[in-house]
Amino acid sequence: MASIFTKIINREIPGHIVAEDEKVIAFLDINPLVMGHCLVVPKKEVNYIFDMEDEEYTHLQLFAKKLSVAIKEVIPCLRIGVAVIGLEVPHTHIHLVPLNKMDDINFTRQKLTPTHEELGVIAEKIKRAFIQNS
Repeated sequence: MASIFTKIINREIPGHIVAEDEKVIAFLDINPLVMGHCLVVPKKEVNYIFDMEDEEYTHLQLFAKKLSVAIKEVIPCLRIGVAVIGLEVPHTHIHLVPLNKMDDINFTRQKLTPTHEELGVIAEKIKRAFIQNS
């Protein structure tokens, strides 16, 4: 059965997509830790990040690095935090989280519940910044 991320990749369900290429897609987390929290996902469904082929793994990481620049341009923050947990969805993904304090990347705390419109505005800004930096 396809993961929820594969359904977003295939456009079977909506996602606030901020960037993509032939191998990777990035979209906003719909229940972010902070606004601008993005997920970077390989289009090829692999459950565990360290099971990825080296070239695919490297491409995913470099894509995340490039996207982090765009997120930081749009969301005022000190840094972009990176987390790979991989327990909640059986499809490799990297969390990119704008950080101003350590607690911003605490996955046990209450998540935000932004509206579809709020997510759309942030997604469009990140998308524009990503394109400008490409």
